[in-house]
Amino acid sequence: MTLSLDSQCLHLEEDTESSCNRDLKNYGAVSFPIYQTATYAHPGPGESTGFDYSRLQNPTREQVEKLVAQLEKGIDCIALSSGMAAITIFFEIFEPGNHIIVDSDLYGGSIRLFDHVSKKNGLKFTRADFSKDDIEVLITPETKALYIETPTNPMMNVSDIRKLSEISKRHNLLLIVDNTFLSPYFQNPLELGADIVVHSGTKFLCGHNDTLAGFVVTNRTDIQEKLRFLSKTTGAGLAPFDSWLLLRGIKTLALRMEKSAESALKIAKWLKAQDSVVNVIYPGLEDHPGYKILKEQARGFGAMVTFEVTDKEKALSVLKKVNLIQYAESLGGVDSLITYPETQTHADVPVELRRKNGIKESTLRLSVGIENADDLIADLQQALEA
Repeated sequence: MTLSLDSQCLHLEEDTESSCNRDLKNYGAVSFPIYQTATYAHPGPGESTGFDYSRLQNPTREQVEKLVAQLEKGIDCIALSSGMAAITIFFEIFEPGNHIIVDSDLYGGSIRLFDHVSKKNGLKFTRADFSKDDIEVLITPETKALYIETPTNPMMNVSDIRKLSEISKRHNLLLIVDNTFLSPYFQNPLELGADIVVHSGTKFLCGHNDTLAGFVVTNRTDIQEKLRFLSKTTGAGLAPFDSWLLLRGIKTLALRMEKSAESALKIAKWLKAQDSVVNVIYPGLEDHPGYKILKEQARGFGAMVTFEVTDKEKALSVLKKVNLIQYAESLGGVDSLITYPETQTHADVPVELRRKNGIKESTLRLSVGIENADDLIADLQQALEA
């Protein structure tokens, strides 16, 4: 049975093929069970139930992997203990001396991993603005991959995935896309030509700020085999209870993304009219440089709004004065959160790179939740006027 995207957030298509499958599986439980076990008994020598040890695989983890793979149009998905664990594991497919071109505006944790771990392991990196720069001139014989976020964190730059896919295929490179900000509900990079998609499942996929998770999805069997081997060997697989929390969270992904994106656009337009706000960056605004590209390659503009106020003192005042919106790190949950990249998400990024990317002491990042948009605007108004 072919399901629409919002129904796919709740059901695997393979489980809806017949009522028999639905009635007999897991005793008819509507909520998929948590298989809280480390190991599994075998019927006899040379026989297996399909599960041997939960580091290799667990039924609850397998279910959420199938669900995310289905949403991302991939052949396989690896569920891991965090978004950073997901990025770390697929970087193990590279070898010392390999060169990777990465977007200059990335989540601070990714930059920290590349600068302090991956370089130590012999990988070489070149930073570029994938929304503007000529990437092809940066490719060398040692280049093995292009790595992007789109939109980027926190400056919301948009890259043309189809164009980058053409470049990567021309030079036999992997195209890796962090799709955390839009989620598979709004964007499917694999269908646009990417080879690997990564998610911090902690964010929109979970949607409730109550667990950590990461996902790596691919549509290539050669990469699938390498990632499965690495997951088994390094042991960073997602725990059963956290897998269940993701299954529960994804059920409302469609509703949450639609509501949050609608509110984000309304808030972005309101922010643009405020005297104490000097810049608003939201790809759903028609004056955003990436508006047309994102409209072609995605089904929505997301729930993230970055804005700049008049100075550092005003930014710190807003963080202190918001009430309904909470001053906290992270994003993508039902609760609206405001973040200060300068000292939170991007504190470990060298200051010269922060400034080059456009992150200032007056930059704020807003993750719009599912509260009433007018209530969020009222909270921002009183905080800006305080």
